Amino acid sequence: MAIAPPRIQPVSAHLHSSASPKDSDHQEKKQVCYTVWMKSLVFNGRGCTVYGQDGRAAYRVDNYACRRSREVFVMDSGGKTLLKLLKKNFGVFKTWQGYSCCNNNNGDAAATMEDQPWFRVQKEYKILKKEGRYNVRAVVEIALSGEVYRIIDGASHKSEYRIVGAGGEVLAEIRRKQTDAGVVLGDDVLTLTVGPTADRLLVVGLVVVCGLLDRCI
Repeated sequence: MAIAPPRIQPVSAHLHSSASPKDSDHQEKKQVCYTVWMKSLVFNGRGCTVYGQDGRAAYRVDNYACRRSREVFVMDSGGKTLLKLLKKNFGVFKTWQGYSCCNNNNGDAAATMEDQPWFRVQKEYKILKKEGRYNVRAVVEIALSGEVYRIIDGASHKSEYRIVGAGGEVLAEIRRKQTDAGVVLGDDVLTLTVGPTADRLLVVGLVVVCGLLDRCI
């Protein structure tokens, strides 16, 4: 029996106002926090679930026990595909490409996927700076503008990182979640903070790619 491709499906459309690169100008300009649980809602499945500030699931990815998936779909609350993540092999380099999707009436995502990728993510390694050594987990190239973003590992824990824009500004940050009492939860429960200028759909796509690179999804 064929295994369905993994899909990330938000069920609360108001939690992200950016549906595609073309809708970025209409995105509400405020900081948003999500809770990321690196577990699938499907029994024995692999994936992750992203919860909004209202406690409801906003996005989800379910690989149906299929590890190392080569394509992942990001969908809106109506089941329309917004983003396709596709793994590409370039020698030893691990590269994922994100494609914006425009749905037709029959919901055929493959037929309506943009020809050119919206962004590319390539895994990187350590870079030495004057003030010390830090890890660049991945480099992100925005195809249309040519801008280069970086995903930089946090100093304290491997599950923490920042998404840094072309000008050095922090667009989003993911950290281990803390309770109101200050108790730090496990490695698989994280807080994602998205800045007011960041494209939320892009950030969610990059978080999923990081999970795929780390083989958490």
